[in-house]
Amino acid sequence: MAQCVQSVQEFVQDSFVPMVAVLCSDEAERMTRKNNLNFAELLRPFCRLTSEGHIRDPNNQLQMVKNLRICVNNIVTSTSTASATLSPAQRLRLNEVVLSCHPQEGTVSTTITAGDYDLSFNATTPWFEAYRENFLQSMPASDHEFLNHYLACLLVVSSSEAVPVEQFLKLSQEQHRIQHSGEYTKPKWFIPNTLKYYVLLHDVSEGDGQRADTVYEDMKQRYGPQGCYLLKINSRTLPAEQNEQIPDPWSQYLHKNDLQTQDQLDDAFPAASSTTDENDVSATEDHNSSETGGEANRLEDHPLQLDSASSSGSLQALSTTHTEAKKPARETESASVGHGACLTLNDHDHIRQFIQEFTSRGLLPHIEKNIRQLNDQLVSRKGLSRSLFTATKKWFGGGKAPEKSISEPKSTSGLLYPPEAPELQIRKMADLCFLVQHYELAYSCYHTAKKDFLSDQAMLYAAGALEMAAVSAFLQVGAPRPYPAHYMDTAIQTYRDVCRNMVLAERCALLSAEILKSQGKYSEAATLLIKMTSEDSDLRSALLLEQAAHCFINMRTRMLRKFAFHMILAGHRFSKSGQKRHALRCYCQAMQVYKGRSWSLAEDHINFTIGRQSFTLGQPEKAVAAFKQILTNDSRQTATQQGAFLREYLYVYKSVISRNEVILPQLPLPCIQSSATRVYFGHERRLAEGEKQAATHVSLDQEYDPDLAAMWYKLEEQLAAAANRGVVPVNFQPSQCYLNSQTDNLHNPLAVVEEPIIVEVMFRNPLKVPLSLSCLSLIWRFACDGEKTTQDSSGVLITNEDTSAQETSHRDDLVTTETIPDFNLGPEETKMARLRLLPHRTGQLNIVGVVYDLAAASSGDIVADGQQKSDVMVVRGRQDLKIRGLRLNQTKEDKMFVRYGPDRRLDPIITPPMALMEVFFLQFPTALLCGEIRKAYVEFCNVSSVSLCGLRVASTHPDFFTFGSQATTPLTPLSPTSAENCSAYKTLATPPGSTLGSVASETLVSAEDFSLLSNVVDIPINGGTLHPGESTQLPLWLRGPDQEGVHEINFLFYYESAEKGTKISHRVLRHTVFICASRSLSVQASACCSSVPPQHSPDENGGTLVFIDVENINTSEAGVREFHIIQVSSSSQRWRLHKCINPAKEKDCKLSSRERAKLCFRATPCKHPQATSDAVKLFTFADLNLGNERIVSSATPCGDFFFRCRWTSESRQADTSSARTSSDTKNSSLVAVEDKKCDVAHMVKKCNELDLSIIVIWKAYVVEDNKQLILEGQLHVALQAVGKEATSLTPKEEAQEMVLFKFKSDLPPPAVLPSAELSRLVKTNMHYPETYTHAFTHNSICVVPVSLVLSNCCWTQVDVVVDLRHKSISSEAWEVHSAFTWVGQSRYKVQLKPRQVMCLTLRACFVQPGVYNLNTPRVFAKPAEQGTACETSQQNAGPALIIVNNNNA
Repeated sequence: MAQCVQSVQEFVQDSFVPMVAVLCSDEAERMTRKNNLNFAELLRPFCRLTSEGHIRDPNNQLQMVKNLRICVNNIVTSTSTASATLSPAQRLRLNEVVLSCHPQEGTVSTTITAGDYDLSFNATTPWFEAYRENFLQSMPASDHEFLNHYLACLLVVSSSEAVPVEQFLKLSQEQHRIQHSGEYTKPKWFIPNTLKYYVLLHDVSEGDGQRADTVYEDMKQRYGPQGCYLLKINSRTLPAEQNEQIPDPWSQYLHKNDLQTQDQLDDAFPAASSTTDENDVSATEDHNSSETGGEANRLEDHPLQLDSASSSGSLQALSTTHTEAKKPARETESASVGHGACLTLNDHDHIRQFIQEFTSRGLLPHIEKNIRQLNDQLVSRKGLSRSLFTATKKWFGGGKAPEKSISEPKSTSGLLYPPEAPELQIRKMADLCFLVQHYELAYSCYHTAKKDFLSDQAMLYAAGALEMAAVSAFLQVGAPRPYPAHYMDTAIQTYRDVCRNMVLAERCALLSAEILKSQGKYSEAATLLIKMTSEDSDLRSALLLEQAAHCFINMRTRMLRKFAFHMILAGHRFSKSGQKRHALRCYCQAMQVYKGRSWSLAEDHINFTIGRQSFTLGQPEKAVAAFKQILTNDSRQTATQQGAFLREYLYVYKSVISRNEVILPQLPLPCIQSSATRVYFGHERRLAEGEKQAATHVSLDQEYDPDLAAMWYKLEEQLAAAANRGVVPVNFQPSQCYLNSQTDNLHNPLAVVEEPIIVEVMFRNPLKVPLSLSCLSLIWRFACDGEKTTQDSSGVLITNEDTSAQETSHRDDLVTTETIPDFNLGPEETKMARLRLLPHRTGQLNIVGVVYDLAAASSGDIVADGQQKSDVMVVRGRQDLKIRGLRLNQTKEDKMFVRYGPDRRLDPIITPPMALMEVFFLQFPTALLCGEIRKAYVEFCNVSSVSLCGLRVASTHPDFFTFGSQATTPLTPLSPTSAENCSAYKTLATPPGSTLGSVASETLVSAEDFSLLSNVVDIPINGGTLHPGESTQLPLWLRGPDQEGVHEINFLFYYESAEKGTKISHRVLRHTVFICASRSLSVQASACCSSVPPQHSPDENGGTLVFIDVENINTSEAGVREFHIIQVSSSSQRWRLHKCINPAKEKDCKLSSRERAKLCFRATPCKHPQATSDAVKLFTFADLNLGNERIVSSATPCGDFFFRCRWTSESRQADTSSARTSSDTKNSSLVAVEDKKCDVAHMVKKCNELDLSIIVIWKAYVVEDNKQLILEGQLHVALQAVGKEATSLTPKEEAQEMVLFKFKSDLPPPAVLPSAELSRLVKTNMHYPETYTHAFTHNSICVVPVSLVLSNCCWTQVDVVVDLRHKSISSEAWEVHSAFTWVGQSRYKVQLKPRQVMCLTLRACFVQPGVYNLNTPRVFAKPAEQGTACETSQQNAGPALIIVNNNNA
């Protein structure tokens, strides 16, 4: 069911409230009529208590009464018998209540998403709540229950009466006569001794207050202070002040009394037909809305069309009939006249206080007394225990469940109980307890009465007891027992099938459905509501079917198709009951589910019904939209049927536009996919000329990719920042020469004078019949600079919308519009039309839409009934291009409401002429080897009338190309034809007699000479400016990617106009190439500390050994037979390759397929003082040529590509490290451990830091087309630390394994120190005589001096501990030497500065000759200022053997 304003407890409590009657004297009635109200209406807005009440049950337990409401009505007598159905007046009133309640315009509907459904509907149904409230208030009083019987009577007399006490006596006698005379069947009274409450009504503006007080004192003496009250009203004199605003709380309550008024009228005229069915209420309306007349229907019979009466005629014969129901005279009068004009806010408080006093001091004590009396009577009659309340706990505490089904009884309605019957007394006590919210005692009484009624086969009484027992069980505080839904089912079945009382069955169903909904049992509630539908009441069936539909959509697993189906059924029943607006709403809500789900027949039926209902209700626009769906949807209708639909639709459309004087009407066909509209600004690019390859740029033929668009945006932002001194301009806007639904269209695009604007419009013909469009063109509005496009400036705004204007030539001087003479759409065809505009002046251009002639094209000879239809309907009209922007989601208001931003892709601003450049590439390859160097040429052409400057380029692969450096670029040919056999490198001849790889040639350069600090590269053109019509060619070096495969490489060229101050600050040109990279060589390099003693090494520290392993991994894909390694170079700020240790005997190193070669080099620190300065950042390039010529690695292009690859690698490492840092900081428990690890790792890295880059230059010989080509290339390997291997191949990214998510972090792992790196901090060497002769016969102790050399291999201070006490205990060591000892100092602790060498003098003591291993001292080292945990044993250089001989002489 739909959501309700009240909770289920409030709804049930307000459905059954204490009833209070009112008898007024004529004078009292006159006093209240001053406010356009009677006394009962005067009290109605204040009948809910604002405080809690209290009663005591038969066990003297205090019970709270919360939020109690009473119902006050005037006494209306009647002699008619109770009926099981509502009167015609009541049914008419219920129909009017539903008819007058509709969803408000602009009400925010609820949107839900279930699967791929997005459904918007009204979550609340106020018309159903109004119907339910009025229905429950119109329930006729019956004899089997007492809930709507009167408990008390208010006797109201005016204080202006001559003798008020006599009036009270007359009213009291009148009430007694009505109740006990037996003349009247209505009203019904709860108990014989009805509470009489005496109210003295005093008019403050007219009466005497002192006299009123005197009379009231006399009343208190007669009736007691708890049985009377003095109510003072009308404190405000008339006329009231105009500026005083008094609230009117009566307006929302007055219509509720109309049901009783109409019921009274119905009782007053019993001759009226009581058999009139509810469906007859709208008979006149349905008759008026049916179609009269007519032409025979030309449409084929639809399998799901409406009844024959509503679809007998064609749409041309359909006439609009307004079926707005007239409001009752009472409502019209109520709306025009105010209420409570003589009452002030104090009077409101007086009335509210009166209700409080009457309820707490009169009504509740009266109910409490009667509950006690009934309980005592029942106990005394049945001989039970003192209180029924305590006894029922023992009787029914564990009783069996009541019957869930009943058999056909012997007597259904013939059994009547006398008023004093014990069964009715129990029921009466239960109703009293229920009215004062004592639900536990009420449930016990209902349960007892139910069994008695069932045993007597009094099914009407039993059904009422079952109904109220279920409600009492639900309302009990704390829910001691579950809600007995089977009680309600049995009661409904009995009311409907046995007693034939649909009114009571409907009330029971409404209560049960609301309770089931509150418990989330929507399926049971829907089943119950559907069972209550019948043919006797279309309005009730429609409302219950609609609520059942809401149950299906509110279930945990939403049943949207059942929701839509029951909405269709509800709409059908609404239509039969005359509720056209509600029928239209139900069909529209159901349409959301069926739309676009291939339910073509059902969809056509729904649209046809919506169109008919809308046209009947005088909503032609909605009718047009509904009929349009019949044509535009993909339906299964035949071509003939669709042709008929089209003609009928055009007729309706003409009837709509005939009311409005529109020059160019809006046409519905063909469908325009506005969101697919694309706009292109600028000239179409020239095709390639000869060997020239034009830049790809942007075309309308390519699809839009948001990832590529983000990439282009990032590149353009980098270019704009480079042109603005490294800062992105505040007003930076990316260039948009191509706009669609996925681009940023919040700002007006910029177009250039004399450059065409191409608009691509997508048309779709949804019909199976062809459509013919002619004279198709764009509609635009134009305002020159300094003039606004406002409607009031009609003399300034220029447009081509008015086809009858005589200024066609003047419009062409501003904007030239291209017209497509014929544009045909086949059946169900989607076709694109490209329309062009050419602006000739600057200003604001707005593209409004398209204009064309529409006709139903004939596909051959369309024959119907043997005759050819020659009449072709042609309509001249337009369609606007209305494009909705993207959903806004920035501010809080945007997130709370559905808001869309503007889309200005069709509103360009025409700017003055701007520079326009075209780019061509010559000898640009499509396939390269990994690391291959190739030289190409690029040509820049200025095709505009404005000079351009500031030419730059950015790329996604900055290490793929270079324009060279002005300082290091070699003198190479500038034309492609003269550079066929010329090397791309700068080469020098090898001096004669030099040994291959003997000594490296060194060059000191700065990284700033290459201008490679960012992705942006300035293009070096002569003078920095390219004048109109000029072109220039520049060389471009390319290097194949290091990883094999197909690579997409994007270039973005940036340039500006030489004339500053234009709206377009810059322009860009895109180019995308695909390079297929094949395998070439694989280079792996590693470094280790040299163990050569310092005196035997050219370097004082012994240097470092570099091993380079080269493998030919090419699979001869490009025809490469072998590779020649011609040179190995290095680049670093601290290290350099000094010489090759194992030079090849041949001139160069040749590698065939799958062959490998290993080279060994010695690396030494740079000795140049400037090379070790971090501030200058000078790099030392060392070249070791293995061939006949030397390639200068520090020049272009070798140096350029080295620095580009180095910068790219550092950028990637920086991004990776920043990502790791951000992820590590999320775990606060590991901060200390991670900091410790970072410190040690940083120290180790500093100790073993090498930072030596190796450049391997190769050549390959390829035979292609009987012509030998020489390929050149270079590979880079970056050695970061000693002992760490590096490779030239880019490692492939592996998929990250899935790990289980842990909510609790584990204990921090122990800090694992990199012991392998710390064991190479210090290098040790021992110097001693290999043979030593000693005369042991003269001296039994031999002492030999030994020198221990400690060399610090790192660039930081190291603490060294030498321990001589340690001796090896391995078995092999004992086999090599005998026992000896070190004498003198046995433990040394020294500190070595960076790269320092220290010598310690030791003395070894021998007692007998033999062979000894002196390498027993253990050396420990750690970085300075580190803890002992970092102290690590250093690696030994190997055994140090000494031979001690005995000199016998």
